[in-house]
Amino acid sequence: MLVRFYATLRSMIGQREVEVLLPDGALVRQLVGEIVTLYPALRQEMLDQSGNLQSHIHIFINGRDITHLENQIDTRLSPGDVISIFPPVGGG
Repeated sequence: MLVRFYATLRSMIGQREVEVLLPDGALVRQLVGEIVTLYPALRQEMLDQSGNLQSHIHIFINGRDITHLENQIDTRLSPGDVISIFPPVGGG
């Protein structure tokens, strides 16, 4: 699964995108778990103390924000999906 990182998340892992191996039909929740396992520095940025996704982190599947999908973080992923992960962004 191709995962693209943006802004401060990109600088934390040192690259723009990574390939994450997951079983077919994995959930976004599983993807997040694998990402923070591979890149422990992202755990604090992406997850709260209960292990839930921080509300300010936006995950897109093929350009669609998971907050607008029926199953949100429990959305099933397909092998060709492109995932984009954005931290909070400010500016003007």
